[in-house]
Amino acid sequence: MSDSVVLSECFVRDGLQHETCFMPTPLKVALIERFLSLGFPRIEATSFTHPGNVPQFNDADEVLRAIPRSKGVGYKATCINMRSVERAMAASDAGHGPDEVSVILCPSDMMSQRAFRRTRAVQHDLIRSMVDGFQGRFTVIGTISFAFGSPVEAVAPQNVIDDAIWLYRNGVRHLAVADTAGMGTPRSVAEIFKVLRRELPDAIPIAHFHDTRGLGLTNCLAAYEEGVRHFDCAFGGAGGSPAKINYFEGYTGNVCTEDLINMFETIGVRTNIDLARLIETAKFCEESIGRELHGRVTRSGLGQHTEEKAA
Repeated sequence: MSDSVVLSECFVRDGLQHETCFMPTPLKVALIERFLSLGFPRIEATSFTHPGNVPQFNDADEVLRAIPRSKGVGYKATCINMRSVERAMAASDAGHGPDEVSVILCPSDMMSQRAFRRTRAVQHDLIRSMVDGFQGRFTVIGTISFAFGSPVEAVAPQNVIDDAIWLYRNGVRHLAVADTAGMGTPRSVAEIFKVLRRELPDAIPIAHFHDTRGLGLTNCLAAYEEGVRHFDCAFGGAGGSPAKINYFEGYTGNVCTEDLINMFETIGVRTNIDLARLIETAKFCEESIGRELHGRVTRSGLGQHTEEKAA
């Protein structure tokens, strides 16, 4: 394996939505600046979620206005309804809009009702209106949430493929398959991406995995072996369900950035991230939240071959 991968750092958005305490805007900006300096080409910056539902992002415009812009780096903001679209467009008009926006759907009615209080059919109609409302200003990321099921409901793989095809036909080329509940296995991950790449060879698949049951890294490797080159991750494995919305019990965090980078670099897959400052940044993320997170290599150090590259 020698192909490089494209990593999106999600700590400041997906990582923080799980936190009950509001992180000050200057600290969020400082974190994003660190991620930028490490070489991440994609960074989740914020969400245009209603402040009453996820108070962590009531400073979305302030964050987008303050972060430095760099050629070739895409900042992403999550959008969940038409009000989100209006806010993204207003930010764009003001000169500090995101480069990417994400829209989200669920491949099951039960989880769609839980997450959005809408059926799949209604959510599809909404996303069609949202994509039209963006007017081609942003790269749209279509996220299929709970793609591998949840503790309360299994999901048919064909539903995931059907949703991906529907998104593609509605102008969305970047397709994130999200294991929101950490139910995926290397076998199920391989099966989904094999079919997805066969059915939509021109789409850009993105693996967004959570490490709820300890299979996050192996699932990433399974996706890589099926040709996926875009991965989402969060330092320390932070994140999960929004603080005010409890989808299920247990650890819900993302695949851990420093562990994922260590795995890829150790097996010869380039991440193009500054390894020399990787652990330092992981510890800064812990300091910003005020507790130890879940990164293994943050405690044990990088693997031998990775350490040699960092030297």
